[in-house]
Amino acid sequence: MSDPSAASIVSTPRPEQPSEIGTPTAGPPESARAQHKPRGLLGDAWRDLRRKPLFWISAAFILVFVLMAAFPWLFTSGDPVNGSLARSREEPSAAAWFGYDVQGRDVYARTIYGARASILVALLSTMGTLLIGGAMGIVAGYQGGWIDGLLSRIADIFFGLPFVLGAIVILTTFNGSGSDNNEWQIMGLVILSLVVLMWPVVMRLMRSSVLATKEADYILAARALGASTSRIILKHLLPNCLAPLLVYGTIMVGSFIGAEATLSFLGIGLKTPVVSWGIMISEAQNYIRVSPHLLFFPAAFLVAAVLSFVMLGEAVREALDPKLR
Repeated sequence: MSDPSAASIVSTPRPEQPSEIGTPTAGPPESARAQHKPRGLLGDAWRDLRRKPLFWISAAFILVFVLMAAFPWLFTSGDPVNGSLARSREEPSAAAWFGYDVQGRDVYARTIYGARASILVALLSTMGTLLIGGAMGIVAGYQGGWIDGLLSRIADIFFGLPFVLGAIVILTTFNGSGSDNNEWQIMGLVILSLVVLMWPVVMRLMRSSVLATKEADYILAARALGASTSRIILKHLLPNCLAPLLVYGTIMVGSFIGAEATLSFLGIGLKTPVVSWGIMISEAQNYIRVSPHLLFFPAAFLVAAVLSFVMLGEAVREALDPKLR
């Protein structure tokens, strides 16, 4: 490797540059200086992501699903709730692309509107899990001692609860057959159950990142300069511990979409009048042989949504992990 100091001393002028002493020379253009500007972790990750077709494919699918959840009327003008029994279990046709369900409702309209509940529950559950688990992981990893031991033992208790069993206990208690909860209350209870049962995973992930980072030189220097605990956590620890949390959060959205569909299929998750892919799959389970289209279309959208978020998480993980570049 050449010595940059020597190269700067012994240099041959370019043909287009004047060689006379005292003649001013122009500096590098702004574009060249911007091109050689050092990038951070997120800048390097974005540079790698732009080169991955997997990232663009998954991001395109996710964008479509988000638009379906936010603006379903852009994709269909059908009624997802009301139907006519005269059209019960009609096959897909030009009038109804995905056919009609048992109660004569448009399956295409219900599939489009079903994205709202599934994606909304998954996003809010992921945000709540990351906030609670991340905050407890930072406190446990940075403080250590008896606080770390207490929070770790509480997390172990929740780790010992099977997910389906814990969800059954929570949802049957507050959202049983005799309850009269409205649409938002039902969705809130499902979100609460997912957050309560899944925060220990994020807590341990954040705790391990904090333990590996808090003894770094810049943390010790900030502590020696008299920085407060809150400043060290917010300005130094948190930005350097967000990479694994960002990757896991992206994958968690897809996992929560599947978890919501599982709970709705078992009859303990979302319920009517909510429209979701899990409810549609649960209603179609008795008609798989005679009307397979009732199951195929919502299941296909569910699988595509889960795979899109999982593939995006894998692409982000490869971009943020220097060992995989």
